[in-house]
Amino acid sequence: MPKVYNWQLGRKMEYKYEEARPERQIAWVFDINKCIECQTCTVACKTTWTSGKGQEYMLWNNVEVKPYGGYPIGWDVKILSMHKKADNRKTLFEVAPNGEVVLGYLPEDEDYMYPNFGEDVCYGIVEKGAFFNGIHQVWMFYLARICNHCTYPACLAACPRKAIYKRKEDGIVLIDQERCRGYRECVKACPYKKVFFNALTRVSEKCIACYPLIERGEQPRCVQTCIGKIRLQGFISNPNNPDPENPLDFLIYIKKVALPLYPQFGLEPNVYYIPPVHVPRRFLYQMFGGKERVEEALKVYENAKNDKELLGALLLFGSTNKIIHKFKVDKNYAYGYDDKGNLIAKVPFKEPVYIRPYYDKEHDVYRLNIT
Repeated sequence: MPKVYNWQLGRKMEYKYEEARPERQIAWVFDINKCIECQTCTVACKTTWTSGKGQEYMLWNNVEVKPYGGYPIGWDVKILSMHKKADNRKTLFEVAPNGEVVLGYLPEDEDYMYPNFGEDVCYGIVEKGAFFNGIHQVWMFYLARICNHCTYPACLAACPRKAIYKRKEDGIVLIDQERCRGYRECVKACPYKKVFFNALTRVSEKCIACYPLIERGEQPRCVQTCIGKIRLQGFISNPNNPDPENPLDFLIYIKKVALPLYPQFGLEPNVYYIPPVHVPRRFLYQMFGGKERVEEALKVYENAKNDKELLGALLLFGSTNKIIHKFKVDKNYAYGYDDKGNLIAKVPFKEPVYIRPYYDKEHDVYRLNIT
């Protein structure tokens, strides 16, 4: 296999095709600390893209509860166990069985039947005399997931029909359904299990990153509808040349506060997560790239109140339906700009408070709420 450079691993690795990064790479940052698992993102995606026949079980976007939840059931435990047995010091491509491109497994139909499995189930119990010391002894957190539109997609590498391709203009990974023959090698190959098979049309389907919206400068449906404002979609630069004015470059490359999910798989996923601060660290280490990266990210995040530029970037989450390409901050506001330099978002660091008189002479009324 050819050798390609994976910046998340900091080394070259084996991949089926030569390295060919897109002109710009679509990416997301999800702040797990703010997610309330309202599932608005899931419903928005479902009603927009997967309301047809054969798509009933598909959730291109889902929010699962860790440590026990998963859709399909146990997707992460299963592939992590296989990876460890094969040699998790190598990527899934480098430990692929003979005759295959990547290590993977095909979920059973029943695995998709319980998308809310483990919902709000905590780890552990509160012992007598326990007290809070900064890390919860009993904990859970919500993990929102979509297709990662990976730099080195396993689904693309595994497809014998070459029906899966990565757009050079934005890095979105799509399936050509006219070429697809439903072999489900892509479903088997994707370690995140974000490719789905339609049993009626006999072809595979997946998240398309709402590319009709992307093409007109808007963020995807799951981002626009997010109640907790945990999401920011944009484009990241080449890892060797980050742009400090690009909010995603700033969060991912410069501040390193947002981390990829299971980078050890080797796919270089492009959905990045700000880890939850209340979860035992060891659980986060295996999810987000190891102790050093997680500790650094959490330290930076917890200091955001003292870092105006970082706080400004975080405040821009959910501030506009447009894609923010550049940002800047001043004493009072964080500003977001589109690709043409137009101001599309302006968020104050402190919300203004207006106090109105208890008695309004003009209307001859008393106010019960004066703020």
